Amino acid sequence: MFASCLLAACAAPTKRESPAPAVVQSVHPVAIDADLPLKLIGADLAVQKNDLASAARRYADAAELSDDADIAEQATRLALAVKQWPLAHKSLARWQALDPKSVGLLQSRAWIALAEGEIEPAFAALDTLVQRGGDGPWRLAAQVMIGAGNKVQALALLERLAVPGRLGDNSREWVAMSQLAFKLGDKALAGRLADAAVARFKSADAYAWSAKLALDRGEKAKAREQYADALERDPESLQLRSGYAAMLADSGDYAGAARALAEGPQSDVIYGARAAYAARAEDKSLQAALYRSIQSDKSPRTGKRLYLLGQIAELAGKDDEAADWYRQVSEDDENWLEAGIRGVVLVDKKGDDAAALQRIGELRLAAGAGSPETVQLILLEAELLSRKGRKAEAMAAYSRGLDQLPGDSRLLYARAMLAIELDDIDSGERDLRSVLVADPESADALNALGYTLADRTDRLVEANELIEKAIRIRPDEPAILDSHGWIKYRLGHLDEAITLLRQAYAKQPDSEVAAHLGEVLWVRGNRDEARRIWEQGREKDAGNKVLVETMKRLAS
Repeated sequence: MFASCLLAACAAPTKRESPAPAVVQSVHPVAIDADLPLKLIGADLAVQKNDLASAARRYADAAELSDDADIAEQATRLALAVKQWPLAHKSLARWQALDPKSVGLLQSRAWIALAEGEIEPAFAALDTLVQRGGDGPWRLAAQVMIGAGNKVQALALLERLAVPGRLGDNSREWVAMSQLAFKLGDKALAGRLADAAVARFKSADAYAWSAKLALDRGEKAKAREQYADALERDPESLQLRSGYAAMLADSGDYAGAARALAEGPQSDVIYGARAAYAARAEDKSLQAALYRSIQSDKSPRTGKRLYLLGQIAELAGKDDEAADWYRQVSEDDENWLEAGIRGVVLVDKKGDDAAALQRIGELRLAAGAGSPETVQLILLEAELLSRKGRKAEAMAAYSRGLDQLPGDSRLLYARAMLAIELDDIDSGERDLRSVLVADPESADALNALGYTLADRTDRLVEANELIEKAIRIRPDEPAILDSHGWIKYRLGHLDEAITLLRQAYAKQPDSEVAAHLGEVLWVRGNRDEARRIWEQGREKDAGNKVLVETMKRLAS
């Protein structure tokens, strides 16, 4: 994540347009081996087929027949890409003969030498390259070293090259070489170069990178000090402010992160970041200050800003103001649907079901039948109905959606979950299997079907197969770990079940996982721990149906 733009990977060979055939001066047949246009066409076709080895050979042959240095350069870069070193030597020699002053020659020569373990020729080529000055040569040198197969040799070259006499007076080059050293695994060299860059330039990029290295070493106080010093010198630097805010947020100081971004010029992106930090800090005064700040900003209000104002107003409990901001987001803005959905939620929050459903209908009409937004709005309608206890109407909404969009996996999955909740296991299974026909690797559908069969039927072997396939696809997903543990319990493998359910609970300590883990612990005889886990689940959601049923069945 620390890589600089100077450390981009070696440019991949690009397809070149074949030069126009020369005007024919004779009617005598031309030998195929000497026909340059045919060789270039063959080389380009090989590139299109991703047969770079053949392309390299064909371009090398074409380069021998042509006086165009670009063809020789392409031949060289292709040979480098496929690591055909003898061919690379041949093409490089031709390139040298045609364009001896090309800066790319030095990079390619160093690349070949380093690949063949010839350190001194590699150093000589890179040294000549970087002493040409400017940004480009250091970027080319970095590409060679980052692409080296032997990182020890690459670091040895970097230590010899990255010295004051060669790096000169460009802060970005010092920082980029420090980043290269870090990427190659030499944190000590990275630190020395970063410290030198800070002392020499006191630039925003040097301070920001040095602070990141300090954080990597666990030196949070030093990182804070460096950011503070840098911000005194350049208080409006977005790079410094955002880096400082990220560091504070990583340490849990979300309020400090929001305040760090409040200084200096503002934009929709900065406002959004401030809002996110203020929300995580749960700091109402910060949210209120941000709300006032955005309202007083006289620059044009984009859809993103209007949507953000709505979100902050919601956080502040100003629902009417939030709804008004959301209504102002135009239909051609990318935030329109999200704003519309939040508006529906606010109407529903007032208990006006009819108005909420009417608003959903208006949004669907504005979106247009079959639009990408249609599915989200159908899901919203069905969820609203379901939460109000209108389950049959919710099922009808899903079915109408599927009549309009047959086979849509999101609607099928949602209808299946509701059917299972209503104890219509056959319908739920049918929809989930339809999802799996379209996408056999859908971990969510595999997990849902496997868990349903394990929990609601005696088809345990089939359930186990489904869940084990899901866990292979997403091995760290808490919901799938929970299902995996539950099927092991149903199969009588209590120790395995406890291990898996503990993993799930550690990742996602919700009430349903607590119910499952507590039940297995109870059956295993660990009843005090089971009660403790259940109580933790009740603190999060005392009304969870699975938890309530489990405790009533076992502990009452």
